[in-house]
Amino acid sequence: LDNVAFGPASRGASRRDARDAATRWLDDLGLGDLADRRPGRLSGGQAQRVALARALASEPQVLLLDEPLAALDVATRSDLRRWLRTHLDTFAGPRIVVTHDPTDAVLLADRIVVMEDGRVTQSGTPEEIRRRPASRFVAALAGTNLLTGTNAGGAITTSTGFVLHAAHAEAEGPVLVTIHPSTIALYPDEPHGSPRNTWATTVVSVEPAGDTVRVLLAEPLPLAVDVTPAASAALGLRPDSPVWATVKATEVTVSPA
Repeated sequence: LDNVAFGPASRGASRRDARDAATRWLDDLGLGDLADRRPGRLSGGQAQRVALARALASEPQVLLLDEPLAALDVATRSDLRRWLRTHLDTFAGPRIVVTHDPTDAVLLADRIVVMEDGRVTQSGTPEEIRRRPASRFVAALAGTNLLTGTNAGGAITTSTGFVLHAAHAEAEGPVLVTIHPSTIALYPDEPHGSPRNTWATTVVSVEPAGDTVRVLLAEPLPLAVDVTPAASAALGLRPDSPVWATVKATEVTVSPA
C-alpha cells in the first residue's frame, strides 16, 4: 500500500488521501488483499501489477508502459489486458506501450509502430498492419503470410517460381502478397472446385495453438495454415504428410513492393 501511495504523496496529497488513492488502484487491479504484504513477498506477476498500480496512482500526464503484461500468466494477462484497454481509452495524455507480444499490440493500440534491428519498418493502424505487412517479420507478428513476386495481369510469379492468381491486383511489376492462414484449405487428394490456386505440397510442422492448429507447408509456397483440431485429425496431418492446398483468388491480397 505504501509503495503505491508514494506517487500521490510525492504530488502533495495528504497521507490519508494518498493511501485512499492507493487502495482504490490496488482494488481495481485485484490486489486489495495484498495491501499489507511487503514487496519481497510478491510473486513476479503480483509485482508487475503493483508496478502498474504505482504508475497510474501518480496520475501521470504521459503514460509509458514497457512490457506491462510480460510477467503474467495467461489468464491474468487476458483479464488485465481488457482492463488496461479500458483505462487507455479514457487516459487523456499520450500513451505508449512497448511490447514483444503481437496480441498486446493489436488489442491495445490505436496505432502500431514496428521496429526491426533498431529501425522503424512499418507503422499504421492494427488493421493496416494486418492487411498489408511490409516484411516477413511484420507478417509473422500479424499472424499472416507474406510473399514477394511479380504481377502481370493478376498472375503473380512468386520468388519460388509458383504462379498465384489474384482477383484484385492493380499493381503491376514487383508486389507483396498476403494470404491469411485461415483462408487456405487443405485436402488429402487433389480437389476439384472453384479455387483458382491449387497445389500439392507437404507438411513441415503441426503445432496446436488454442482453438486452432497451425500447419506450416513446404515448397512451392512456404505458408502457414490454420485448421481446426478436428480437421487436423481427419487429415492425419504430421510432418512430411502429403497434402493439397487451395486458396481463392479473392483471398490473395496484392500491394506494390
